[in-house]
Amino acid sequence: MKKYDVVALGELLIDFTQNGFSAQGNPVFEANPGGAPGNVLAMLQKLGRKTAFIGKVGRDGFGYQLEAALKEVGIDTEQLCFDEEVHTTLAVVQKKADGDRDFSFYRKPGADIMLRAEELQEEVIKETKMFHFGSLSLTDEPVREATRKAVAAAEAAGAVISFDPNLRKPLWKTEELARQQIRYGFQHCQVLKLSDDELVWFTGENDFDKAMKCLREEFSIPLVLFSMGKQGSRAYCGDVMVEVPAFLREDTIETTGAGDTFMGCMLHQILEKGYENLNREELKEMLTFANAAASIITTRRGALRVMPEETEIRNSLVPDNQ
Repeated sequence: MKKYDVVALGELLIDFTQNGFSAQGNPVFEANPGGAPGNVLAMLQKLGRKTAFIGKVGRDGFGYQLEAALKEVGIDTEQLCFDEEVHTTLAVVQKKADGDRDFSFYRKPGADIMLRAEELQEEVIKETKMFHFGSLSLTDEPVREATRKAVAAAEAAGAVISFDPNLRKPLWKTEELARQQIRYGFQHCQVLKLSDDELVWFTGENDFDKAMKCLREEFSIPLVLFSMGKQGSRAYCGDVMVEVPAFLREDTIETTGAGDTFMGCMLHQILEKGYENLNREELKEMLTFANAAASIITTRRGALRVMPEETEIRNSLVPDNQ
């Protein structure tokens, strides 16, 4: 028996999201705990899974806030490291005119980049069923080396490896470097989640079907999860492809954390059903549950501390007249 269901490595940061205006008309920003890996683990915790986080924050007020947030939701913080000199990474999230999000990062450097390979406790990775990571821990050294060491340890331990590029172009020195490092992630995962924008960017192909065909032929990833925003999501497993529409809501505030909520729900179900030989009905059920959860988080500011309960998600799947 493994101690953890999922261990994730990566960025833990403060998302400053706009929450109204001051009396002077200035935008007011709320300091929400964030970072994709932590968000994914928070959703898994709400679904009853045991999780642990590997990463680094600054020894400052925001770093302590993030540590407290992880502990509050039940995520193991044994491998949360503190940097004595570099401050906690910050992100300002603003909504653009078209409703999409615009990210401004304060990370040159940020504490999450400073995680060193020698700070990893490989025993934590050996004790997990699944290891999850993204591309933000591949943008710079020394965290890139630490990430690769963790992936190697997960492979040696026989853990299922999950990868979400979570592309943030401003954080990369060049887009070619981003492609190289994201390619590494594709080469080392059994479960991949990527967005429509990421698929088009990586393949250079605007037709989703053609782009996905090229991606799957090159990397042979057993299970690919594809998020399409308001258009819903897809899953590709072997020769089976299933598409499920999104749950669109009139009370949506912002979409930060929706993809992470979706991913947490999918990993929870993969732990139950596996990632190979899934049939059409299984994939449809999995995507529907994950889409429903993602829709709920869009009605809340932040994500890590406000993930939906399983009963809340399942109740949202029942028509109002039942």
